[in-house]
Amino acid sequence: MARDKRPLHEIGTEPDVRFSYANERTFLAWNRTAMALIATGLAAASVLPEFSFGGGRKIIGVPLITLGALLSMTSFWRWDANERAMREQRPLPASNLPKLLAIGVTLAAIIAAVVASIGTQ
Repeated sequence: MARDKRPLHEIGTEPDVRFSYANERTFLAWNRTAMALIATGLAAASVLPEFSFGGGRKIIGVPLITLGALLSMTSFWRWDANERAMREQRPLPASNLPKLLAIGVTLAAIIAAVVASIGTQ
């Protein structure tokens, strides 16, 4: 199904403001998480001590920064899809954000563990 590109105010009817506020709070919570991932990635890339091989800090930091950026953009698409569904009185679409975050953080932790175990001697 193609996404309706009309502005939100032209779609359906105005939902109960409480639901719009809840949708916005969820969006903001996802973005706080994204900012935390980005800040952690920046800290890892610049503050961690040097490893015994070059690029170790970046190997840990860059995936966290990338995950934060991906989460931020995906959370906007999620917010928009929810708002459109509420305006059209449809069920909210399923979300892959928790799965994305869980897989991303797990991979970042594995990468960090591997780098830390082989990079410090």
